[in-house]
Amino acid sequence: MYPPKFDYYRASSTTEAIALAKEHDGKFLAGGHSLLPVMKLRLADPGTLVDIGRLSNMKGISTNGDTINIGALTTHTMVTVSDDVPSALSEAAGMIGDPQVRNRGTVGGNIAHADPASDLPTVLLALKASIHLEGSNGSRTISADDFFIDLFATALQEDEIITSVSVSSEGKKSGSAYAKLFNPASRYAMVGAAAQLSVENGVCLAASVAVGGLTPKATRASSVEAALIGKKLDDEMLATAAAAIANDLGNDVMGDMHASADYRRQMAPIFVRRALEKAASRAR
Repeated sequence: MYPPKFDYYRASSTTEAIALAKEHDGKFLAGGHSLLPVMKLRLADPGTLVDIGRLSNMKGISTNGDTINIGALTTHTMVTVSDDVPSALSEAAGMIGDPQVRNRGTVGGNIAHADPASDLPTVLLALKASIHLEGSNGSRTISADDFFIDLFATALQEDEIITSVSVSSEGKKSGSAYAKLFNPASRYAMVGAAAQLSVENGVCLAASVAVGGLTPKATRASSVEAALIGKKLDDEMLATAAAAIANDLGNDVMGDMHASADYRRQMAPIFVRRALEKAASRAR
């Protein structure tokens, strides 16, 4: 199916992109793997697209002390092969779609779309990422906890653009991981679980866990986190903590033709445990 007709502008700077979007009530186009499919399905009709795909200042991964900055136009492939980003993030990026999608799709476009079955929102929530925005009213930074609001809904204002995402680097006593129940056709997450743990002498000092794919937005697993902190991370403890995810899912677990809500709910502790086991192993 062809998308509705639209006007097209190619921006030469972030400032110009924001001005064009505001003037023409347009949408930003990066890799196009989120926006163009919904346009073809006539679920979106922006009228004007502002192409930001060639803004080099928004692409790449850099480090500043313990902070890792990821430009919004950084592709999933670039994240996958990076030695700097936390393991959970490179792991999740490598599970997105197929090579064509990973080579064109971008971090900023992925999280701006906020598909509940996307991988990156779940991981960024677990990593306590900061998302940097710029708009006609200036720049601001918002936490991943506050950025993802609901199904396909974020805290982005109409003329705002995601410029970068920042996460903390992993220390010697910390580790992170992502585990995913793939949709066999699309490779979207039917259940995704991300964990970041700090461990010393086998005891969990800090934990951050999130799930996605089965709820309208990425969800923090606070019950799992509470069950882990201060405990020795043996197999029994990890299983007990993973089971606590049932307390965090609420009544909004989604189902579809690929997997029912009940099935997803049953799979959640399994994939949370897999993420916890791998994160704990890396932290040790």
